[in-house]
Amino acid sequence: MGIFPPPQRVWWNLPVGKTEVLWITIAFVWALVMFFMMPYWHLTGDQNLSNEAYKIKPEVYAAKTEAWAEKYKVREEGDTGIPVVKPPAGGDVYMFGRLWEWWPIVELEKGQSYRFHLSSLDWQHGFSLLPENINISVHPEYEMVFTVTPNSSGEFGIICNEFCGIGHHNMVGKIYVTDK
Repeated sequence: MGIFPPPQRVWWNLPVGKTEVLWITIAFVWALVMFFMMPYWHLTGDQNLSNEAYKIKPEVYAAKTEAWAEKYKVREEGDTGIPVVKPPAGGDVYMFGRLWEWWPIVELEKGQSYRFHLSSLDWQHGFSLLPENINISVHPEYEMVFTVTPNSSGEFGIICNEFCGIGHHNMVGKIYVTDK
């Protein structure tokens, strides 16, 4: 064998071996199983966020988020005075990503549902809530909306999982979840 061409130039007309037919059949059946499992997982799985996306200008979203943060601010944190915002239980949460931060810090109540609104003011960012498995691609000019019900209290980190420039490794944020 080796690197030389096959002795018969029209090799695709040769009969297929039984082992090869078996592996092709197994691969095809597995592909069908996975194809039909995707809608099933989407409808029954807790791992999928059913989110919405709306077109919005970054400056409009920034103004909306800043007004919301000012209305529900409970304190400031850190050297730069990042606001910690506590929305009413069951309310809306607004956050935006920009080089290189998630703004503002949010404080939620365990067991209450919130509608998260996310957008980017500059580049594409990734919203990854740790240690939970929530990952959203956040694009400028789009407002991503999804519902979250925290089921454990503590401090949760937000990281950007889309490379967004030289300060990408510093792009972090926080969400606090209290028992009430």
